[in-house]
Amino acid sequence: MIQLFHTTSQNCSRVVTENYSTSFSSAIRLLHKDLRTPVFNIYGFVRFADEIVDTFHDHDKEVLLEQFKKETYDAIQRGISLNPILNSFQRTVNEFNIDLKLVDAFFHSMEMDLSKKVYDCEGYKEYIYGSAEVVGLMCLYVFCEGKKELYDTLEEPARSLGAAFQKVNFLRDIKADFNGLARVYFPGCDFNNFTESEKRGIEEDIHADFRNAYQGITQLPLKARFGVYVAYKYYLSLFKKIKKMEPARVLEERIRIPNYYKVMIILRAGVKNQLRLI
Repeated sequence: MIQLFHTTSQNCSRVVTENYSTSFSSAIRLLHKDLRTPVFNIYGFVRFADEIVDTFHDHDKEVLLEQFKKETYDAIQRGISLNPILNSFQRTVNEFNIDLKLVDAFFHSMEMDLSKKVYDCEGYKEYIYGSAEVVGLMCLYVFCEGKKELYDTLEEPARSLGAAFQKVNFLRDIKADFNGLARVYFPGCDFNNFTESEKRGIEEDIHADFRNAYQGITQLPLKARFGVYVAYKYYLSLFKKIKKMEPARVLEERIRIPNYYKVMIILRAGVKNQLRLI
């Protein structure tokens, strides 16, 4: 039965998500069961493309990414792929009629990572849109389950949430991006002399994104709201921890949220959810 193949493919995307991000995995499990598999499918696809540009240093990344891109569009058009990650992704794209312009923008940002090392303001916004905001929009297609008017209402907050997550990732991963990959995403920053003023400016921008995103979370369908809120709280907690640190320390280590604190976040969020305060 072909359903066994599809189920196996989707299990692969779930395993990829669990292996690469415990935080996202736990948040996805808090979504309604109808939404979990499609979101795992999106994350598995995104993670594999990101791996090509970030870690496959001993291989021709440009060739691999171009091949992955072609196979993605072929899978969507055919409705099948022998690559389990692409097979599960195409099922979600086709089931929820996800706009292929979002997939186009995602690959464009991945291609930028192959050669671009320093970003100006325009390039920074362009990269964040394709690498993060469109991922939030793909998930929003799933959360809205075909309700176009609701999607249009929540589009901007979803973009803000994706942007906030990505910018926090940039702050958390400065050491790896700058020292390991020679990338400077934040415009106008000199990480050889990263100042408190520069850090504060970045944080003010991220804070605005989180504030805008929260307004959308409260309007999400109940099937999606709790899981998205927990992911929001994970990243907000990480952001608050980074805010308390000196710029030099941010450059020296990758900041994390301890597992016990993640459990506390879920418990507190659960109480708020029960009291209908989200």
